[in-house]
Amino acid sequence: MVLCEKPLSLDGPQGEEMVKEIEKAGVPNTVWYQLPPRARRDARQADHRLGQARPDLPTTARTFLQDWTISADLPQGGAGLWRLDAKAAGSGVTGDLLAHCIDTALWLNGSITDVSALTETFIKQRTHTLTGKVEEVKIDDACTFHGHFANGSLALFESTRYARGHKALYTFEINGANASIKWDLHDLHRLQFFDYSDEGIVRGWRSVHVTDGDQPYMKNWWVPGLQIGYAESFTHQVADFLTAVGEGKPCPPTFRDALETQYVCDAVLASAREKQWKTVKKVS
Repeated sequence: MVLCEKPLSLDGPQGEEMVKEIEKAGVPNTVWYQLPPRARRDARQADHRLGQARPDLPTTARTFLQDWTISADLPQGGAGLWRLDAKAAGSGVTGDLLAHCIDTALWLNGSITDVSALTETFIKQRTHTLTGKVEEVKIDDACTFHGHFANGSLALFESTRYARGHKALYTFEINGANASIKWDLHDLHRLQFFDYSDEGIVRGWRSVHVTDGDQPYMKNWWVPGLQIGYAESFTHQVADFLTAVGEGKPCPPTFRDALETQYVCDAVLASAREKQWKTVKKVS
């Protein structure tokens, strides 16, 4: 069995080879897109209540903000800072942070068909940890893109490591014709839910505590009211994976699932580089 760190690969072609080999070998596999809500399933529970998305609604917005690379004195490369080295990481915030957001979006809202993107590298040169030389920085420090889902809804994504005050602000919001949901990693125990069918005088956002006793996974933990956190999301993915292996079933996200995320990342980087819309390759 193989449990692969995300993103699946440095680019789509490398990911294709990985999918080919893992499926040829018939080895159970999954990719560590464990960040909530995938490893909680609470958002998926509410998804069917949102109603059909409409093209005139900006139906999904996702953000992942950090601030740890602002200093120009921070080097790149090596064991600790490989995320700043394009040779090791493939890309910057697109593959490291937005890949999480893209995976969640594909899981909840279906395939993304095309994208238009902007990226920026704010500090152009950094000392490389391994060589001691000042070298060009080739990763993206910030990325913004929008695009279309196959269901006709719109997508908006943003990520940067230059958002002072944010250590790991991962948020999403999905807007449907009947309802909306939103979530924030900084308040990961709660899902915000708005239902338009509520009586007008009491209509508003409600806070759903997703670690109460009847929520997914909670029968395996403490008594109701004693919440779980980030670390337990890893436990959930391992448990789901081993259960699936025992039942002879795949455990999403598989390498093939993660390849779709990689194709979106490839299209985003190509769009930013060439300054034009790009069609997202389909997984064959």
